[in-house]
Amino acid sequence: MPVRLNRYLASTGVGSRRAADEVIRAGRVTVNGAAAELGTLVSEADDVRVDGRPVQVQAAMVVLLHKPAGVVTTVRDPQGRPTVVDFVPAPVRLFPVGRLDRDTTGLLLLTNDGALADRLMHPRHGVRKTYVARVAADPGEPVLERLRRGVELDDGPTAPAGVRLAGPGRVEITIHEGRNRQVRRMLAAVGHPVRALHRSAYAGLELGDLGPGEWRELTDAEVEALRDA
Repeated sequence: MPVRLNRYLASTGVGSRRAADEVIRAGRVTVNGAAAELGTLVSEADDVRVDGRPVQVQAAMVVLLHKPAGVVTTVRDPQGRPTVVDFVPAPVRLFPVGRLDRDTTGLLLLTNDGALADRLMHPRHGVRKTYVARVAADPGEPVLERLRRGVELDDGPTAPAGVRLAGPGRVEITIHEGRNRQVRRMLAAVGHPVRALHRSAYAGLELGDLGPGEWRELTDAEVEALRDA
């Protein structure tokens, strides 16, 4: 059954559907020898190429990585810094699901399933993400309540969040939005700038006993749970 070209490319490991659209717009894709356009329908019988190289649907793979500090969340870095994909010698081309700042540590998913990545990153699905932030001093209950209700940022108020003290100088925040550097900005807005940030959970998954730089492939049951999330 024919599918839209961006969806097909996402299933070949090119990236998310949004990333596939950019590749198509850049004129890098051909279908049966002709330049492809957004909205083109293809099937596995078609000769689809990116930069002149044939691509084909890959078996889906989802990996959970404990991202270390000092690593950028991208497939490649023009400055030559280590990237998250350097830690996962997978047989297929993986890309990260969303982003963590270079200095933020913790749980990051990588996959070659563009449709799943799009679903997890789309705001309407409200995927839960839990962070533990180290701050200089314990926020008082009024500050924690402000964070729970939502704080005003330069791009609008944040949605209600789950917030609790997780230890001396540590605040655990669970959000379902995906704004850029959101947790850092939330804590700065209430006078408690982040000194270190760690993502401890994502979409119901936790790191378990994985150390920084270690990874594991998700089980079939975990992948199905992600699709249902």
